[in-house]
Amino acid sequence: MAKADSVPRIDAGPACRLLAAALAVAAAAAAQISTVRPQSPEAAKAIAMARNGHCAEALPQLRAAYPRIAGRDQRRAAGAAMVRCAIDLDRIDEAVSALRTLDREFPGDPDVLYLSAHVYSDLSLRASRELMRTAPSSPQLRELNAETLETQGRWDEAAREYRAALEKDPNLPGIHFRIGRMLLSQPGADSHRGEARAEFEAELKINPDDAACEFVLGELDREAGHSTEALPHFERATRLDAALAEAWLALGRTLLEMGRTADALPALVTAEKLEPGNPEIHFHLARAYQQAGRTDDAARELRLHRETTERMERANDQVQRGIQGIPDKQP
Repeated sequence: MAKADSVPRIDAGPACRLLAAALAVAAAAAAQISTVRPQSPEAAKAIAMARNGHCAEALPQLRAAYPRIAGRDQRRAAGAAMVRCAIDLDRIDEAVSALRTLDREFPGDPDVLYLSAHVYSDLSLRASRELMRTAPSSPQLRELNAETLETQGRWDEAAREYRAALEKDPNLPGIHFRIGRMLLSQPGADSHRGEARAEFEAELKINPDDAACEFVLGELDREAGHSTEALPHFERATRLDAALAEAWLALGRTLLEMGRTADALPALVTAEKLEPGNPEIHFHLARAYQQAGRTDDAARELRLHRETTERMERANDQVQRGIQGIPDKQP
């Protein structure tokens, strides 16, 4: 068992992969520039310099040439090379700026998204290491370690780290919420509901404006069949965070179950505006319209429920096929 004051090591893998990923993107795009006209010889030379590790010389040339590059493939190659070199030279602001330019000019491009994933992973790791270096005994480092352990399913170790953070700062916001969320996420969650509720209530004492806590407390009451107790939690959650679609849905659903259809409709309509792609919202809104005698609106919402459900299922299927390396289905 780890000692209470021990600090788990943070995986350094992303940092080791970052430059190789950036270089791979730059090289892949650069390989295409011979087919693009017009192209910038200056940019081609700078991309080659970056590919060969001469970033100090290449970066200012890339920066100067980029605005004049017309071909998309060469622009992508030059942008990726700028990201690679800026990271290599520890010029973080410039790397992020170049990456944002790529994201804006090439939305949805797989190579750019792949590069973005590695860059932001590396920046996260750098910040973690800086936290370890400058504040090794801080509650924030304990919290960061706990979050890492939680994602790995190491519940007991994560709980110890969260508790250790609270020992250092009992009023640290967010910790009780994370403990409660973890209790409800792990296997056997039903047996931890009482303990989780206590954590969310403790969080609200530290941060009374936590809309997520109010929402979860309402869900715990609603799932236990206590609609009357759940309702004020959902109402407070929507007041605290008007953009929390889950809270509006829960509020409308609860009012609907209590027979208050007229009050439920505005809440469900708000939820629909916030998350129009959520099938569950359309389903409950269809129920509300049906109870209100608005059959045409109910039929429309049922159609939207079917469409959004099918769209979600297709998206999930595409993700699973991608993970398994199965080609997309032909339309």
